[in-house]
Amino acid sequence: MDLSRIDLNLLVSLDTLLAELNVTKAASRLHISQPAMSAQLSRLRELMGDPLLVPIQKGRSMTPTARALALRGPLRSALKTLGSVIQSELGFNPWSDKRVFRIAACDTALSTICEPLIASITKHAGSQIQVSINAVDPELIGRQMEEGGFDLLIDSSRGIPPGMKYTALGTDQFVMAQRKGHPRGHKPLTLDGYCELNHLVVSPERESFKGYMDDYLRSAGMSRRIYLTVPTAGMVPGVLMLTDLVCTMPRMLIQSRHEAIETFELPFESEPFQLMLAWHPRETLKKTF
Repeated sequence: MDLSRIDLNLLVSLDTLLAELNVTKAASRLHISQPAMSAQLSRLRELMGDPLLVPIQKGRSMTPTARALALRGPLRSALKTLGSVIQSELGFNPWSDKRVFRIAACDTALSTICEPLIASITKHAGSQIQVSINAVDPELIGRQMEEGGFDLLIDSSRGIPPGMKYTALGTDQFVMAQRKGHPRGHKPLTLDGYCELNHLVVSPERESFKGYMDDYLRSAGMSRRIYLTVPTAGMVPGVLMLTDLVCTMPRMLIQSRHEAIETFELPFESEPFQLMLAWHPRETLKKTF
């Protein structure tokens, strides 16, 4: 028999008919009209090549044929199995399940929250769990998330590809950092003074002399001189301590170096830095760790 000719509603109707042995009662149980149930029974008879239910001499009840009796048990079991599959949730036990989690993280996340994340995972998951953390490639991450190359993405709000689901992990303010003893001194920043400094920018893109702040400066008709770009935020403290360069970055990236580096409020308004956790809509994200 070609199963493509049978829809699930017909099988449910057959199961109910075999239980009730009465078209009217079966129709009432499924909340459909008696003519509609009769039409389904006619279609089932045609598909099965068997009467399935035949009238008895007295009353409105019917008796199943041998073919119907053979179908009753397996059909009931199959529908129960299908129902349990549909209603069940995908389980996950971090202590016993075996799985590889692939996480893409921006440079800020790699420098701030990935170490505490790893520590949490090791405390709340068994030895069968493996975690792979990789740097984000801005040009590829959208396609990698679509194709399942990464389960999670930790990036700024600007770095989340379209179509992803996400939640905020935290918000931080941008500040300008310089080494203690910098010839600029400790005076508050002015817009002109900020633009006259030699700036260090973190950019994973090759020869990209541009950062978040340049869009704000351009809207004010200003520009700054970017003297140096580096691929990772981890390089920034060492470079700042050895040079007179300055760097604008989220405060969280530099707060652990307060003994050697000081920060200043920016002389213009900028949106806060938002660190986001993103995943593809096909995934179901639950708080596991």
